[in-house]
Amino acid sequence: MKSLQFDVGAGLHKVEGVLVFCGKDMSLTIGGGDTPHVGAASVASPRESLKKDGRISATASVLCVMGHKDDMAARQAALRFASEFNCTVTVSVGLHIDNATEDDFIKIQGNFDSLLEKIASSLKESN
Repeated sequence: MKSLQFDVGAGLHKVEGVLVFCGKDMSLTIGGGDTPHVGAASVASPRESLKKDGRISATASVLCVMGHKDDMAARQAALRFASEFNCTVTVSVGLHIDNATEDDFIKIQGNFDSLLEKIASSLKESN
């Protein structure tokens, strides 16, 4: 299996991702902050849009570790990549900063979003 590594940001707000290609499918692990971990995992499958307009959409399921708040990020990433690249995608996310401030949340979320953009751009360039 082929894998690629990506990162965005520095220090406490750095977000890293490892993308593994499993045949035509993908598995993405994202961690960041001072304690990267597995906080939530999502699997998304592509499907025809319910609008019946020829576009590809996706459906996702999510498992979240009790007390963690990474479920929305994992779901967002899985749905995006499943529909953009028309394959089954698993995403694991664990972002944590001890005693995080509102500014910390904004910075790490911004780096998470930038990481997804960086990965998607890389995949589009390689196709």
